Amino acid sequence: MKRNIVNFTKRNKLALMFMAILIGVILLAFATHQVLANSYLAENGKISNAEPNWTAIQNSAGFISTNPEKSVTSDRPATVPAPNQDPCLSCHITGENKGLWTPLARWVLFGSMGLIFIFGMVKTGSVIINRKPWKPMTTRGVEWIDERYEISEPLTKILKKPVPKYALHWWYCLGGITAFLFVIQAITGIMLAFYYKPTPEAALASIQYIETQVHFGSAIRAIHHWAANGMIVMCIAHMLRVFIMGVYKPPREMNWVSGVVLLILTLVFGFTGYLLPWDQTAYWATTVGTSIGESIPIIGDLVLVFLRVGWDVTGETLSRFYALHVIVVPIATLIFMLAHFIMIRRQGIAKPL
Repeated sequence: MKRNIVNFTKRNKLALMFMAILIGVILLAFATHQVLANSYLAENGKISNAEPNWTAIQNSAGFISTNPEKSVTSDRPATVPAPNQDPCLSCHITGENKGLWTPLARWVLFGSMGLIFIFGMVKTGSVIINRKPWKPMTTRGVEWIDERYEISEPLTKILKKPVPKYALHWWYCLGGITAFLFVIQAITGIMLAFYYKPTPEAALASIQYIETQVHFGSAIRAIHHWAANGMIVMCIAHMLRVFIMGVYKPPREMNWVSGVVLLILTLVFGFTGYLLPWDQTAYWATTVGTSIGESIPIIGDLVLVFLRVGWDVTGETLSRFYALHVIVVPIATLIFMLAHFIMIRRQGIAKPL
């Protein structure tokens, strides 16, 4: 045991010596590079300690003195030349969309390399100091929460339930794809809500601002649009698979009922979101869609007035559709999705016919 401890201590000393030597070499190389660079620039006239020729600088820049007492040939220019603007700062401050991908690529590349280096140093230092295997931060966080709330055991029963072999085919994943697209819709919808204004005067202008001025705004809106279409297609495909395989039969009737409600909520998502751009297409499509509700026997007029907040499509209709789209329908969808998933976990996946 003592021999192992001695060997471990020697390895620690060697590791620390190696790290110290490596840091020293890097600092020495950096200092040498700076000295050589300065000497090279001084030899080639790039660096000089002499007083700069302000007259030449002023004349070449085209400055005109605002002080009549000072001529152009004075020792100092009347106006200091403006410094060259950094293109990255110009991009983010003045709104010029020039070279947008270049600073982003630099941040991703060098930021990732820096994070990897810092992570390696922290991991190595933790192992050397604590003499224990490294635990990721996620594992430590999970253990810290589980010590206080004891949620690992019930979650294990839900998440680690075995999946039968017949359920490993791709058509059993249509429901999961629909849930994933719902998450995409939630994320992109929140990002769009930061800039969207649900008023008749500003709705279309805010959409145009997102499309033309907000960085990556057009891409986020396109993802939101196509994910909405994909969510409807995947939801219908999932229900067709369930119907063809007879999964709606006892004891899974409530699974089918909750799935039908989720399909209706998905269609309501698309219907309420279609009006939000507040252009001609959205206005007349909503007028036709709400008129369909008027054809319902007995309660048709009530449905029409509830959807339009009156007899015509107005600004109040836009506010109601926005509230339904971002508050009411998402909450109802989350509730029925949770109930749907719990029932599937409790009863398991039905065998094929």
